[in-house]
Amino acid sequence: MRETLERLEAYILSIIENRQQGKRHIPVRIFLYALSLIFAVLVQTRLWLYRRGLWRPHTLGCQVISIGNLTVGGTGKTPIVEIFARTLQKSGRKVAILSRGYKKDELPWVERVVNKLTFRESKTPPRVVSDGERLLLDSSLAGDEPYMLASNLKDVVVVVDKDRVKAGRWAINKFGCDTLILDDGFQYLTLKHRLDIVLVDRTNPFGNWRMLPRGILREPVRNIKRAGFIFITKSNGDGAGDIRKTLRQYNTEAEIVECRHCARYLKNVYSDDLKPLEFLHDLKIAAISGIAQPKGFEDELIRLGAKVMYHKRYADHHRYTQQEVLDCINKGIQRGADVVVTTEKDAVRFPWIERRDIPVYYLRVEIEMLSGEEKFHEWINRICFR
Repeated sequence: MRETLERLEAYILSIIENRQQGKRHIPVRIFLYALSLIFAVLVQTRLWLYRRGLWRPHTLGCQVISIGNLTVGGTGKTPIVEIFARTLQKSGRKVAILSRGYKKDELPWVERVVNKLTFRESKTPPRVVSDGERLLLDSSLAGDEPYMLASNLKDVVVVVDKDRVKAGRWAINKFGCDTLILDDGFQYLTLKHRLDIVLVDRTNPFGNWRMLPRGILREPVRNIKRAGFIFITKSNGDGAGDIRKTLRQYNTEAEIVECRHCARYLKNVYSDDLKPLEFLHDLKIAAISGIAQPKGFEDELIRLGAKVMYHKRYADHHRYTQQEVLDCINKGIQRGADVVVTTEKDAVRFPWIERRDIPVYYLRVEIEMLSGEEKFHEWINRICFR
């Protein structure tokens, strides 16, 4: 089932990106376009109900910051969540990150339906990935991003649940948190936000400008007017004038920060061994990834001087088996690779392997702000000392 869903996801993505040509794909395009129109109506109707007060969001009596996207996948959201959480925590806030835990292991669907029908779901405690001191769950139970955030953030609570109102109450009552960060929360209107932060990918801002499933938009671009802060990610420092102009058509007041994701070092997936980026210079490697934008990862390795002898791409959030990792190691060796390199997000999904004929590293990436950093810290001060 997992492989079938991944193949279907890859096929729909190829339709969105117009990589599938020929008349036999026309009915699929028409069908997806019709679904996207229906989806757009549903999204706008839901927003209208909240704006009119017919549906009311919950308030929890503390700061709630949403960090999210207009599009699906690939904007580099996790490092932004990390830098916000770390900065707020260092400024004296007791921070909790609330995440849905996308593609975490779930109960069997029959049990989930029974729990919903019998109202047990609302009484089930959320999953606590980190209590601010210890990691309590692995990536399969937590989800990739929550586990990664919990691993990198000390003194920050990470809670996972589809119902983030319940998760927020748990973080406040059990851990005394006074600041909640909604991971991927721009569309989560059930909980009232103090500040909406939206990420826009410099390399692919809005895809083909169509809604899911014919495009990559979760809601129309004009809805970015709800954002109070916009991060243009994966920027090259040229000012992103074209994107800024588009954004200002829909939002004239939001602060705009331009940033990029910078590689910092390599870490062995199975040990504490660290390597500087210079280690990659002229190094023959095998690359493996299961992320939304694998080409960006591979291009970065080449930019750092690595020679990519073999690469293997899987669907976003792919959960690896031992055999898949071993196959990459073996094929890398056959092509002359000296090491295997993956992303940090992929590394949390790697199973334990006893025998590794060549080492396996992940590339640690962090955010560097190119413009608007002073506005970012000004907002942090407003949040902390309001």
